[in-house]
Amino acid sequence: MAGGGGGGAAPARKSKWGSPVPLKRARIEIIPLIDVMFFLLASFMLVSLSLQKAGTFKMTLPAATTSTPDFKPDMLNIGVEKDGQVSVEKKHLSLDELDSILKDRLRRNTNTPVYVTADRAALHGHVNRVLERVRGAGVLKVAFVTESAEPAAASPSPAPAPKPPSP
Repeated sequence: MAGGGGGGAAPARKSKWGSPVPLKRARIEIIPLIDVMFFLLASFMLVSLSLQKAGTFKMTLPAATTSTPDFKPDMLNIGVEKDGQVSVEKKHLSLDELDSILKDRLRRNTNTPVYVTADRAALHGHVNRVLERVRGAGVLKVAFVTESAEPAAASPSPAPAPKPPSP
């Protein structure tokens, strides 16, 4: 397009002398922008897939610092020992007996809170079996008992009694 003058909103005026530099309008190139966006998408996808492997590190979980003593007379505390033995009120039970106790307690009070206290060395599978039985019985409130994290004392003393969390 021949003619002088600048761009802008005003229409270009034609002059009798043409400009040696052709007038070009600014354009936004979409294709390189799309390429960059696909590259970023692929990069984030690869990073997120590699982070899934990082979730398998062994770690020591911290003790709960917000637990407070909470005792309710109608609560049910189920203990799981390191060998998988289940106990309620210091009586060793089988899983079938646990089912009958759970159903009996729920018949009396449908809102009975259940606390699961597991030994630190108990296997995850043993605790999971107890949790399956508790959920299968229809218990609505289930919590795990933790030890409160207290600063280490100068003299060795017995471990503090576990404190049930407030539901």
